[in-house]
Amino acid sequence: MSAVVHSDCRFCAIVAGAVGQRVLEEAGVMAFLDVRPLFPGHTLVIPTSHVETLADLPTEMIGPLFGAVQRVSAAVEAAMAAAGSFVAINNRVSQSVPHLHVHVVPRNFKDGLRGFFWPRGRYASDEEMAEVASRIRAALT
Repeated sequence: MSAVVHSDCRFCAIVAGAVGQRVLEEAGVMAFLDVRPLFPGHTLVIPTSHVETLADLPTEMIGPLFGAVQRVSAAVEAAMAAAGSFVAINNRVSQSVPHLHVHVVPRNFKDGLRGFFWPRGRYASDEEMAEVASRIRAALT
């Protein structure tokens, strides 16, 4: 599947080489840190071709995308010493970027995340973000 990009899509811009702390790049799939994470290590896994919703994802990309989600989830948990993870997709409603993306969020007991109230934050610095991405990349190998 050749990458189809939209010039006005933030995630397509990351695929094309714009700034972003990438943790995984495979044929048709990419994962990178969310710039407004719920917790450090919050990672987004996307198809590299512009697809807006899960219903739009070509059947042949289901395996590659969710295989990557599975591996990234394990890596995020290991890299962030998390007890578990939260994996979610928004389709249109609450989808801040109209490009299919799977959230992989490290979770710990009593971490303060309740229901669907998600207080987003920022990394303290670009260096902290780069260090977190490096830890996840290392856990993927």
